[in-house]
Amino acid sequence: MDFWQAILMGIIQGLTEFLPVSSSGHLVMGKIFFGMNIDTSALFEALLHVGTLGAVFVYFWKDIKMLVIEGLKLIRDVVFLIFKKKAWEDYPERRMVLFIIISSIPTAIIGLLVEKYLEDLFFGSVIAVGCALIVTSLILFSLKKIPVGKKDLSKMKYKDSIFIGIAQGIATLPGISRSGTTVTAGMFCGLEKDFAFRYSFLVGIPAILGSALLKVLKISSSDLSNMGYYAAGMVVAFALGMVTVHWIGKLLKKDKLHYFGYYCAVVGVAAIIAGIFMH
Repeated sequence: MDFWQAILMGIIQGLTEFLPVSSSGHLVMGKIFFGMNIDTSALFEALLHVGTLGAVFVYFWKDIKMLVIEGLKLIRDVVFLIFKKKAWEDYPERRMVLFIIISSIPTAIIGLLVEKYLEDLFFGSVIAVGCALIVTSLILFSLKKIPVGKKDLSKMKYKDSIFIGIAQGIATLPGISRSGTTVTAGMFCGLEKDFAFRYSFLVGIPAILGSALLKVLKISSSDLSNMGYYAAGMVVAFALGMVTVHWIGKLLKKDKLHYFGYYCAVVGVAAIIAGIFMH
């Protein structure tokens, strides 16, 4: 890997992480089409996701700060057996903490299964990624068929968090958009658009951090020699992520998210055709 390849991958990650087009799918296609070494770039992919995760921390800083504070208080209450009848009504953020924890469980289970049984297939095949992008396009097109939801945090159910967690786990497959899938899953459960958007990004934090940690444990000597390039790509991903996270929120409010379904469909078909000819 050289400096400009790292910058290019940072641009791809920054532009596609929050847009519902699957950043991991684009990274896989970028590596294959530009001849990057797939075997040594797992850590780089994780760092790119950490870069865009930094943009989430900046954009949702107030939410994250409150969740951390209330999460620590929740742990304190559990440890010291302090239970309040109106804890959820008085501290709705604690309810959000529990929902995120519950969502993260099926996400982690499915993510580990994907890594064990399907990682080699999807991370080395443009055709597989192309098929997944077509699935993403269908998910996004379904947004037009989903009635406007009215659930906010106070009306959200535990089964909703489980369903969103399962959807996020499936979205660990390259080509399946995490943001597009979780937002759609939230709206399918009847969540308000703004809340579905907010929950989609907050619930992604544990998943991205967990995935990054697993990749860090697989660090190799070649990764160490490329850390300077990795850092450059991560900074670019963060900068562009700051722009796209603002944009995606506006697109959702204007009911334009499904337009990316056309993009995913076209790129998916193109990827399948390119993969056939590459063989």
